[in-house]
Amino acid sequence: MDICRTGIILNTKNYEQCVLFYQTLFDLQLLFQETDGAFKLSCFDFLGSYLMIETGGVAQPNEKSIEQSATKLRFNVSNIDDALAKIKSLGISVQINRNSWGTTINICDPDGNRVGIRDEATFLEQLKP
Repeated sequence: MDICRTGIILNTKNYEQCVLFYQTLFDLQLLFQETDGAFKLSCFDFLGSYLMIETGGVAQPNEKSIEQSATKLRFNVSNIDDALAKIKSLGISVQINRNSWGTTINICDPDGNRVGIRDEATFLEQLKP
């Protein structure tokens, strides 16, 4: 199989709020948007891949459980403390988790989809043989 590109499609109920969440928090570059009647999508550059946010999803007022949504979007960052400060500046309730294998922040988007942020340095350490 000659794969040309990879992407993730995230169906959302609170489409506008989710688009704003990913664009504002992660500074993702918008590649294009489409509207066809009630259907909407926004496609963002996802560092060589793409994240496409579409209508048609199911929202949960709080973070979805693994049973409700087995997928978590992960963003590795160069400075986890800067990421924490940005999240807090946007009024998002957050807690940082420092583990022996790395540091993570777990939040959810406006639909309750799980989102993780991790420090890149410890991830790179795990890649070493």
